[in-house]
Amino acid sequence: MLTPLSSDLLAQLDALLPEGTLREVAPRYLEEPRAKWQGVAAAVAAPQSVAEVSTIVAFAAANRIALIPYGGGTGLVGGQVMGEGAPLLLSLERMNRVRAMHASENVVVVEAGCTLQAVQDAATEANRLFPLSIGSKGTAQIGGNLATNAGGINVLRYGNARDLVLGLEAVMPDGTIWNGLTRLRKDNTGYDLRNLLIGSEGTLGVITAAALKLFPRPAQTGTALFAVNSPEAALKLLAHLRDIAGETISAFELLHRQGLDFVAEKLPDFRLPWAEPPEWMVLTELGLARGPTPQDLFEELFEVALEDDLASDGIIAQSESQSAALWGLREAIPIANKAIGGISSHDISLPLSAIPAFIPKAEAALAAHGDYRINCFGHLGDGNLHYNVYPPKGGARDSYKGIAHEVQTIVHDITVEMGGSFSAEHGLGRLKADDLERYGDPAKLASMRAIKAALDPNGIMNPGAVLKTESDSEAVNQQ
Repeated sequence: MLTPLSSDLLAQLDALLPEGTLREVAPRYLEEPRAKWQGVAAAVAAPQSVAEVSTIVAFAAANRIALIPYGGGTGLVGGQVMGEGAPLLLSLERMNRVRAMHASENVVVVEAGCTLQAVQDAATEANRLFPLSIGSKGTAQIGGNLATNAGGINVLRYGNARDLVLGLEAVMPDGTIWNGLTRLRKDNTGYDLRNLLIGSEGTLGVITAAALKLFPRPAQTGTALFAVNSPEAALKLLAHLRDIAGETISAFELLHRQGLDFVAEKLPDFRLPWAEPPEWMVLTELGLARGPTPQDLFEELFEVALEDDLASDGIIAQSESQSAALWGLREAIPIANKAIGGISSHDISLPLSAIPAFIPKAEAALAAHGDYRINCFGHLGDGNLHYNVYPPKGGARDSYKGIAHEVQTIVHDITVEMGGSFSAEHGLGRLKADDLERYGDPAKLASMRAIKAALDPNGIMNPGAVLKTESDSEAVNQQ
């Protein structure tokens, strides 16, 4: 049983910490981007050092106080908000230093409160690249990116967040500091605690710093937008591009006309690349060393695409500003999506070869259920689709609240049936804890529960996220 953070306990904790560490709860800490939950918290703790984090966690463990680790607040699955009780919200916003830059090793050591943009900027100043990139990079913090194993547009070339980490510093659920901030690329010394914490969403400990991999900056980059005949044609185009450009493909994004229609509807001043958008498009980027230009390779690709009847039109950026304009379109789509107001949003992944069959199958199943608009887009190169369902034009999102779960179940059932995952890059949070129970492998679930019980026996670390708590399960059983 967890203990509410009372005023007496708060006073005791305050006496252990530097002045100003404990704060009142501003509204921004209790909100999340999709407005699906309203959080609660008794106070916010904003430490400036790993020692202070250790003090806070040890106190919470001794008194069985729920802790909610908080990064930039940009998570889309409710992992940063707790809707009941009186937890302590632990924000690492003041732990935002770049501790060390080792450019010759292609490593940077940063604290968890650094925004992703700040990490990218530090890499740029050292003439290096930190490739993790998501739309909320100016607000999202690297600790949250690692806790959720964030993906983004460059996974195809550089991997997920976990692939970009060499070492971690973290505070475990009893307050112990794990000094795992190694810069080694080979270290076979037992269980991999680093990868256990990455993607655990603050349920097994608090990441306080990380040693991150950097990469050489490409000497030249290029962007192109192709009108393709179908998702199947898009995959064939990807195969051709691999033959032409090898592993220099940084991004390969699938876009649907519905996304551009939403942009036109909600962002009328945005300049679209076509007056009459095609049904399907691919936005792709290359990062090359010296040699052939990206434009040369894209022109070769377009010739092959025309010969094989895969594409009907294309726009090859001839400058950085043109490239930025094309990527601006990709970034505008989620903004327009939010303005439209979705019934149910799905962050799914599938085997690449299953995607052409999944899209019409899911569309048919939803058409049989009701009248919806679907915006299917995302990171085709790594199989991650954002398959989002909206009301018909003129329909109100709020009138569909009662069936949102049915819509989600339709999409997730088909995804899992076809060998996919119902959670690709956003994590599980509280939104998908039920789905983990529904679709998760029993052996994996049992192992996850055993790990949680061993590391966090008091259940204080982000309770209700990833794994449902006993009270959650009891509530469901009583319904």
